[in-house]
Amino acid sequence: MAKRKGRKLRGAELKAHALEVLARLKREYPNARTELDFETPLQLLIATILSAQCTDKRVNMVTPELFRTFPSARDLACAEVERLEEMIRSTGFFRNKTKSLLGMSAAIVERHAGEVPRTMAELVLLPGVGRKTANVVLGNALGVSEGVVVDTHIGRLSIRLGFTNETDPVKVEQVLMRLIPREDWVKIAHLLIFHGRRVCVARAPRCGDCVLNDICPSSRV
Repeated sequence: MAKRKGRKLRGAELKAHALEVLARLKREYPNARTELDFETPLQLLIATILSAQCTDKRVNMVTPELFRTFPSARDLACAEVERLEEMIRSTGFFRNKTKSLLGMSAAIVERHAGEVPRTMAELVLLPGVGRKTANVVLGNALGVSEGVVVDTHIGRLSIRLGFTNETDPVKVEQVLMRLIPREDWVKIAHLLIFHGRRVCVARAPRCGDCVLNDICPSSRV
C-alpha cells in the first residue's frame, strides 16, 4: 500500500489504511500497554488524573507513597488538603489535581459504595474525570471497551497518518472508533502513544526509523 500525498483517503481505502497501520504497529510494539503503574481501578484512576500535563514517569514516582497512604476511596476522601497537595506537588497543577482527587473519591464513596463505577456514563460524572480518563480506566483496569483514548500523541498521529483533520478529541475518537475494530480500541491507543513517544515525536519525527514511512501521508522520506 503506497502513501498518497495530496489525496485524502476516504471510505474503504481509509479503513484499509488504518488497519494496515494497526497491524504494523502491533508487530513493532507487541508489548504496548499503559505506562502508568497500578494494581486496582482506583489506583489507575488516581494516576490518570495526576498524569494531566505530566509524564507517566513522574506520576509513577509519586503514586507508590500515595497509594500506601490512601489505599481506599474513603481514605483519600478524608485526606487533609495540605498533605495531599504536598504529596502530588511535583506532578504540576497540584491544587487543581488535589481538588479533583478529593471530589472524585468522595463521589465514589457517596454514590458507588467506594467502588470505581464500570460505565462511561457514571465515570464522567465524577469530579476531574473526562471521557479520556474514563476510557483509560475502563479499558485498562476494567476490561471494558466503550471508546478510544485520545491524548495529545493520538490526536497528533491521527492527523499525520491521514485518519482525520479533526483536532477535537471527541471527534478524533469517533473517527478512530469507525476505523478500528472494537476489540482493538484499547490496543490502538497504546500503540499510537508508544509510537508518538518513541518515533513520531512532535517537533522532529524520526521518519527514517518509522515502520509506517511508506504509507504515511506525512512522511518526510
